[in-house]
Amino acid sequence: MLYLNEQDIRETVTMQDMIDAIDESYHIYHKKDYTMPTRMQLKDENNTLVVMPCIGDGAFGTKLITTFPDNIEEPTIHGLFILKCETTGKIQAIIDGSFLTGMRTGAIGGSAIRHLAKEDASSIAIIGTGVQGFYQAEAACSERPIKDIYLYNRTPEKMNSFRESLAPYLESDVTIHLCDSAAEAIKDAEIIITATTSDQPVLPNEATLLQGKLIVGIGSFQPTMREFPQSAYSLAAHVLVDSDDAIKESGDLTQPLENQWLEENSIKTMADFLATDNSSPKSDETTLFKSTGIALFDIVSANKIFHKAIQKEIGQVLINSEPDYQKNM
Repeated sequence: MLYLNEQDIRETVTMQDMIDAIDESYHIYHKKDYTMPTRMQLKDENNTLVVMPCIGDGAFGTKLITTFPDNIEEPTIHGLFILKCETTGKIQAIIDGSFLTGMRTGAIGGSAIRHLAKEDASSIAIIGTGVQGFYQAEAACSERPIKDIYLYNRTPEKMNSFRESLAPYLESDVTIHLCDSAAEAIKDAEIIITATTSDQPVLPNEATLLQGKLIVGIGSFQPTMREFPQSAYSLAAHVLVDSDDAIKESGDLTQPLENQWLEENSIKTMADFLATDNSSPKSDETTLFKSTGIALFDIVSANKIFHKAIQKEIGQVLINSEPDYQKNM
């Protein structure tokens, strides 16, 4: 059994490896070559325990995640991923689920940018400078020649620490701008990324600020949460989701559907988009992409991390008996 912590994962895979894993997941999702029940969510006031099992990509796996949105000193997300052998059921790896979640969710946004953003897009706005905002910025910069990053957070003092932690992962010619409002942040950005747990739209309801941009919604994962304003739906030429589950789980889709700002038949999964349409949206079109994440992303990402870690001899062996991966090498 192998234990892989954050440092191990960083040494094992790149963000582009993780984006590749998300694209592989979309291929599996389109073929329906997996088994995945609806995630189980247990609520305790604002706090949530999420259990996400999946069978696919030659492995069994389960992720346990807690989200505590009111955390200030601690991250809002803590987790663990257990990867098991499809043949014997033995535990192959225990993986830092918080970092896995952060990196693969960043990769979901990165995949959207890979396939939907203009090739020469050089500016992004990130609304919400928590942990997920960091991975979204890293993923965006791995896929496009980003030169300007505009930040806005409802707690302004968090933006300075975010800038300091992000800077080592960026090219030297990238400028990070701290903004006083979401409107200021998105004004000159070609790609807008929202990464909050807000129950009210965090983007201004101003069509002129949203027109012709790729808007990636990462934060809202429950029907009571919403990040997109009403005007975004009337502008959108394309509305894409990472899975059909997002249509039921996020207020960014349930609420506009209830209010008839959006028709369900206008929503398309990224899996279907990639399988049937190789052309990117036009540069003057507004595109919405909404993610809530699914266990399939975790199992494919974890399996990639595990096998690369074995090849590179990275990680800590917790049990000194012959594990299944040695038999199969």
